[in-house]
Amino acid sequence: MDDSLGLLTMPDDLTGAQAVARGVARMFQRHDIMVLPEVSLRNRRRADLMGIDAKGQIVIVEIKVARSDLLGDAKWIEYLDYCDRFYWALPVGFDASPVEGADFLPERTGLIIADAYDAEMVRPAATKALAPARRKTETMRLARRAMQRAAIFGGWLSPDSMFPESRS
Repeated sequence: MDDSLGLLTMPDDLTGAQAVARGVARMFQRHDIMVLPEVSLRNRRRADLMGIDAKGQIVIVEIKVARSDLLGDAKWIEYLDYCDRFYWALPVGFDASPVEGADFLPERTGLIIADAYDAEMVRPAATKALAPARRKTETMRLARRAMQRAAIFGGWLSPDSMFPESRS
């Protein structure tokens, strides 16, 4: 069973990115934003969390739990073409000052601080609407991926039956 968000694991047993992902997912659920972990994008990047809100807007969350990973990540900007809103998610106690710098586009990106139990949106992300064709394509890809994972989780399909995410 895929427990990438740690929803089936006791919160005290989660650490690092999995704890942050669980807290963000719980906060987003209260705001009617449903997310999936580890979603491949068509540009060969992989979003830590990707979801859709009640209005159909696509949200991507990039989780960072190590300062070196945050400062060394030059690929995150390639996620912006696949979402209406982009967030950084950091663990409680993490020095968030780098994401305030111009290189991290604070006027565009949001900031979430999370632990395994919950999360707080410190800075909302600006909305930059996707083109309608891109939105439709990404919404369909995300919906199909969610259904595929539900079928595997439900025991209807074997995990071995998954198609590479680049084919959907």
